[in-house]
Amino acid sequence: MPSADTLSRVMGMINPVALQRSFITWMKDCHTLTDGEVIAIDGETLRGSYDRSKGKGTIHMVNALATANGMSIGQLKVDSKSNEITAIPKLLDLLDVKGCLITIDAMGCQKKIAQKILDKEADYLLAVKGNQGMLEQAFDDYLRMDMLHDFDGSSYSTQEKSHGRIETRVALVNRDLSVLGDIEHEWPELKSMGTVASIRQESAVATEQDVSIRYYICSKELEAQTLLEATCSH
Repeated sequence: MPSADTLSRVMGMINPVALQRSFITWMKDCHTLTDGEVIAIDGETLRGSYDRSKGKGTIHMVNALATANGMSIGQLKVDSKSNEITAIPKLLDLLDVKGCLITIDAMGCQKKIAQKILDKEADYLLAVKGNQGMLEQAFDDYLRMDMLHDFDGSSYSTQEKSHGRIETRVALVNRDLSVLGDIEHEWPELKSMGTVASIRQESAVATEQDVSIRYYICSKELEAQTLLEATCSH
């Protein structure tokens, strides 16, 4: 059996880019993406990758996951002088995601990334937070808490009980984007704005502190059930 040093030398001789492309080609053969399938793109830090004695910094990766079966279909190392925002388009260049729904957390909520996903003939579902301050404020101005119980658009909810706690998730989708004002036209092919509320309660009545609200924008005319399932699987 090869020693650890031999394995290390052999692995060091492999071109990482060529290996990555071969891996992605192999994964395409193992798993054919279907129309509408959810692909979650997320960043992660590799544990144990930091080595001060050798001057090696922590390794950050962006990973594309087919959520239906939890299978990674591609990943890319984030350059030490860059970040996830620049790495995500490069990862998308390696993937065939035609017809898929691409979910990305708030860091990926960028107009150029949204356009890149559309260029790949896929749809985007992007989380909205403070890095898009005006967009987040537009959501804040639009949403009222009573909408969680009485909403004119598409809505869907689930409820789980465990260990004496009740968790209710409510998804709302609005396709009347006029509530966003001029922001509506700043995002390419924007068709839906979504809200997902998680309500955790240990008593019969939930307090305001039990409610967590998340916002999303999407290039697809989503149904609320699809929004909730896609965001829960991310």
